Amino acid sequence: MDLFEHSIGKTVNKKPKVSKMALVSIATIPLIMTLGNSMLIPILPLLEIQLEITKLQSSYIIMVYSIVAIFLIPVAGFLSDKYGRKVVIVPSLILAGLGGLICAWAAWKLDPSPAFIWIIIGRILQGVGAAGAFPIVIPLVGDLYKDEHEVSTSLGIIETSNTFGKVLSPIVGSFFAGIIWFFPFWSIPMFCLISLILIIIFVRKPKGDEEPLSFRKFTKNTKEIFKEHKKWLFAVFIIGAIVMFILFGLLFYLSSILEDKYGYDGLKKGFLLAIPLAALCVASFTTGKMIKDNLSRMKWITFFSILLTGAMVGLTLISDKFVFLIVIFLISGIGIGAALPCLDAIITQSIDKEMRGTITSIFSAMRFAGVAAGPPIVAILMQDKIIDMVLVLGVLSIIAALLALKAIKPNDKKENDKTKVELKLQIE
Repeated sequence: MDLFEHSIGKTVNKKPKVSKMALVSIATIPLIMTLGNSMLIPILPLLEIQLEITKLQSSYIIMVYSIVAIFLIPVAGFLSDKYGRKVVIVPSLILAGLGGLICAWAAWKLDPSPAFIWIIIGRILQGVGAAGAFPIVIPLVGDLYKDEHEVSTSLGIIETSNTFGKVLSPIVGSFFAGIIWFFPFWSIPMFCLISLILIIIFVRKPKGDEEPLSFRKFTKNTKEIFKEHKKWLFAVFIIGAIVMFILFGLLFYLSSILEDKYGYDGLKKGFLLAIPLAALCVASFTTGKMIKDNLSRMKWITFFSILLTGAMVGLTLISDKFVFLIVIFLISGIGIGAALPCLDAIITQSIDKEMRGTITSIFSAMRFAGVAAGPPIVAILMQDKIIDMVLVLGVLSIIAALLALKAIKPNDKKENDKTKVELKLQIE
């Protein structure tokens, strides 16, 4: 048994106070990136009709976005550590908007078959932009704030913005598609432009961004971090992937059965999908306020939240009544929403600033892996009996809960000497 003892907040040097508009501006990035992806989920059945594609092909529209991001997020993390967060975020937002423009143009002007191909190309470019925008938000918040209570609270707000985007997504996506089926694609560049303007105006370059990180030093630091702390880091990475796999798998399943089995479409379906996502949003915000810098609390909230989610997934076998399923998915949303800010904070509060972008980006890449895998795998599992999907999601929930229980062993120690706060993370 070895002990990881990490110091954060080594001095009490005051940082310039971060304006509320700076945090609001940063929070628009996860909101808009989430809208740009999740609002397409409720309109996938409509896209299948308009583009003349299968259910599996429609899932590729979600999947390619995430797959591209998975491979490029660590690169973006390194670049943000080397050149600065804002330097990476600004061009990434431009690329994401450009990808949305390509999708919109293809859906508007081309026949179904070539339109689908160009939409996939646009989504790939959008994924490149997302890789350099959304994941960099977490280390940026850690850079801007000195006090760890502020960091965890702000991360809770960021995760809430992310989940609020998921709440709005089915409603906004259904509403825009009601105007014209490809209008959701046009909204992506408009949203990216808003976020871009806010970031340029209100977010200042964090102090210390001017210190470049050489590739040699980056490689050395990365090896040292994983050599010493690989057990809890890999556990958090895997938990993040599983949680997002379950979330997007359940959203894909719920979107499909609401239309195919219960006959809900358009705005009605959008509002119904928003119910569990609203619960997820509230849970993320509340948890971010609760956890502060208490690693032990983060660990146990993560453990019990994932168990709760797994239990709810299992209960879908009891009944297929509409109200019962909505309640089940609502409680699942609470479980997932409580776990996410804990995972963010565990990494952010345990990694030095100069490597924070890289490590949090790997974590974000694992989350995107879950997003990418969820819809197509659930689409395949849905072809047979629902018990196949329930078993897969249930087993994954158990694995994630056990990882949280066994691999993350926090032991908080605070020295109230006004100069230092130490957080110990014990690895078994």
